[in-house]
Amino acid sequence: MDFSDVREHAEIREAIGKICARFGDDYWLARDRDGGFPHDLYQSLAAGGWLGICMPAEYGGSGMGITEATVMMAAIARSGAGLSGCSSVHMNIFGLQPVVVFGSDEQKRRMLPPLIAGREKACFAVTEPNTGLNTTKLKTRAERSGNHYVLTGQKVWISTAQVANKMLILARTTPVEQCKKPTLGLSLFYTDLDRRFVEVREIEKMGRHAVDSNQLFIDGLQVPVEDRIGEEGRGFEYILHGMNPERILIAGEAVGLGQAALERATKYARERIVFDRPIGQNQAIQHPLAQSWMELESAWLMAMRAAWKYDHKLECGADANAAKYLAAESGFAACQRAMATLGGFGYAKEYQVERYLREMLIPRVAPISPQLILCFIAEKVLGLPKSY
Repeated sequence: MDFSDVREHAEIREAIGKICARFGDDYWLARDRDGGFPHDLYQSLAAGGWLGICMPAEYGGSGMGITEATVMMAAIARSGAGLSGCSSVHMNIFGLQPVVVFGSDEQKRRMLPPLIAGREKACFAVTEPNTGLNTTKLKTRAERSGNHYVLTGQKVWISTAQVANKMLILARTTPVEQCKKPTLGLSLFYTDLDRRFVEVREIEKMGRHAVDSNQLFIDGLQVPVEDRIGEEGRGFEYILHGMNPERILIAGEAVGLGQAALERATKYARERIVFDRPIGQNQAIQHPLAQSWMELESAWLMAMRAAWKYDHKLECGADANAAKYLAAESGFAACQRAMATLGGFGYAKEYQVERYLREMLIPRVAPISPQLILCFIAEKVLGLPKSY
């Protein structure tokens, strides 16, 4: 087992670091204050080919894996861009994995290159107001009518829908009571976000103002049959090929953001002089920061193991969920400790760590709650009875 840094990973970090260096603290302060999608960062990453890092080379991608994508996302977060930067490209990195795995060659040729080139932006429409994480009970309907489907329903917490022109959407094509299993009867579509039939209503929120979150009201959206991914009724199975990579990428982003907070805190602890000595000389400052380093490194190892398993087509559900849980918890602790280290200055926007703390709340609760991850591990790994 070789734990030396992979050369390609170091090169990814260096290249991403150079791009993100163009977007410093003032840039993210303005995005956090005024909102507005970071189109310039997005296009810079697209120009470098980074949006297609884990897409097949024959469709314009780099042909790398979720492992390399996780390294990239961690580097974006660690640069100081945090979740504001990561979320602008997050969906475009993992979201079309179901198309990569289950799409036809025609669909891949039609759907992947525009996304990789940055000409199109997509959103991921699964969650609904009244079902939450109970995905099998989705209410959005897709009714077949000749050579198209008609979609009606609602979605919520849909990121980037204000700027997206495409969406990956999961809808029920067969009523759940007519299915042998509740996971059947759901179908997956990648189609135009036609605003004549989809009202996109932005949700005001606590942080990450640069990347919008929305509720969608869908009324009579016509979706061509050729925009359905795979077989009708097997969408839940397909969407899992997006969910595990998403958890892994979120883990990388949370670790990267935690590392950014830790770097800010340690720099401040070295330079801040109180009672004629740097506050970093005090063990009450040293020990929490040292603990965060250990926790973040441990979470990173779990994320890399999960990514390796996914890239080698091995079962990775437990690893992906564990990585997301450990990274979010250790990242949140690092942000809290950074705030405490900076004291009153930690509360000032100028020093960035209060933004990091607000943004770190996202991976703690999304795309799946820590409690449900614990339930999953208890049932699937430890063999305990299902509790929900």
